[in-house]
Amino acid sequence: MICVLALFMPNQQYAQTFADQKMLQRLNEQYSAEAKNRGIALNLMLKKLADKDIKQQLAEVNRFFNQFKYQEDMKLWQQKDYWATPEEFIGVNSGDCEDYVVAKYFALRYLGVPDKKLYLTYVKAVRENVAHMVLSYFSTPKSIPLILDNYNPQILSASRRRDLLPVYSFNAKSLFLTNASAGLGRSLPTDKIKNNKWQKMLANIKRSNP
Repeated sequence: MICVLALFMPNQQYAQTFADQKMLQRLNEQYSAEAKNRGIALNLMLKKLADKDIKQQLAEVNRFFNQFKYQEDMKLWQQKDYWATPEEFIGVNSGDCEDYVVAKYFALRYLGVPDKKLYLTYVKAVRENVAHMVLSYFSTPKSIPLILDNYNPQILSASRRRDLLPVYSFNAKSLFLTNASAGLGRSLPTDKIKNNKWQKMLANIKRSNP
């Protein structure tokens, strides 16, 4: 089971594996034996990373999910903008930018990286001229974040990603206008601004783990 409680209890460590036996069984039955093996490989990687430093955790989680194939939502899910759960992403072995970011976010939260340091960030990819999403890691609220991205596999600071124009960042608790040169920027009222895709994806995770 992907531990949804990790979103709300950032300092707690979990004895269960990221993909428990029920999830591995679903991956095998609903997708393929290869999908189950990807779940097992993820479990093994996260176990090895449990006592490593944050740079190695970021690098290995980024590398693992960037191996998955990029595919547009319409072709994969027959929907214009579908946010897959990490289980679905592992199952089909492909997805678009939001799916990479969500899976990386949950894996790092599982490793105990505090929620306040991880933000899903909407950006404009300048070269491609498209809306895009990356995962931002802030060592402090005022620091320039490191960017985990499926377009560029190298983890770089936001100040070095001149190909990205930040728009806003959010996680389970907060939403900010993003300033790449000076941390998170101005806070926005989360009771008035909702991310329906994020909420629906969380509901899908809970529904698959009754």
